[in-house]
Amino acid sequence: MAEKYAFLFPGQGAQAPGMVKDVAESFSSAKKVIDDVSSIINLDMAKLLWESDAAELSRSDNSQIAITAASLALMAALKDKNIEPSAAMGFSLGEFPALYAAGVLSFEDVVKVVRQRGLIMQKVCEEIAAKNEGHAPGMTAVLGLPPEKVKEIASGIKDAYAANMNSVKQTVVSGTFDALAAVEKAASEAGARRAVRLKVAGPFHSPLMQDAAVEFEKAIADVNFNDPKIKLFSNVTGKECVSGEEAKKSAVLHLTNPVLWTDEEDCLASVMKADGFDKWAALEVGPGKVLSGLWGNTDYNASIAVLPVNTTESVNNL
Repeated sequence: MAEKYAFLFPGQGAQAPGMVKDVAESFSSAKKVIDDVSSIINLDMAKLLWESDAAELSRSDNSQIAITAASLALMAALKDKNIEPSAAMGFSLGEFPALYAAGVLSFEDVVKVVRQRGLIMQKVCEEIAAKNEGHAPGMTAVLGLPPEKVKEIASGIKDAYAANMNSVKQTVVSGTFDALAAVEKAASEAGARRAVRLKVAGPFHSPLMQDAAVEFEKAIADVNFNDPKIKLFSNVTGKECVSGEEAKKSAVLHLTNPVLWTDEEDCLASVMKADGFDKWAALEVGPGKVLSGLWGNTDYNASIAVLPVNTTESVNNL
């Protein structure tokens, strides 16, 4: 076993019907997490996770709490095997389970905060869609163009914003329905390999979410954010987050600012390299394997891979 573990938590778009059902059936601690989340927010999480279809799960008010519950359940299963993080970071929504992993938010607070965040963001997305004749805003991943080129394209289109710096090969743009159509056309003309509309409910990490940021800031005003107990990296700065005060400010800025994921990968890699990559294991704790794939586009992948952990088998194989 590794001496240290880095936990990477996925964001919206990673959800899938039936996620972590086998884990909850195999680990009583994971099932307890699902039950506890249900009790805290008065919502049947087992039904949401395991009986919803893909369309229902894709809504922000459902996907955010569902993915978070799945990640927390997997954390509980890993803890049963004495696997706990020495470093944590999360992609977009995934930053909230990372805040829990780092001791910044309590279990009850992370559940309540994520539930409020999902409800607020869904409401704002529906308001934006209503202003755009029912055409829902969202996000498009542009593959095969340098990030600088994607930023240039987005900057020339009204209501389009470079939002997620995923890798040297992939940049995500947020925007209104019409803005994204224009981005997809321009990206194709510029030689992009693909431009893919993502399974998310809104134009996240862009100024279009300012109304959500204002409301979310009020929602977390009285929530206690502790200083991190382990290495924690921030989407907003792309660097290590060193205080609860900073984490709380970033939680609000998070809604309107881009995800500097490649910078976070660099920071995590530098920490692991300083100790020796052989002393670390990096785990994607949550549904899907998006973050493992993004890490695979880095130079660090040759030294240490990110392993997806989202099934009973993957937990037991560690």
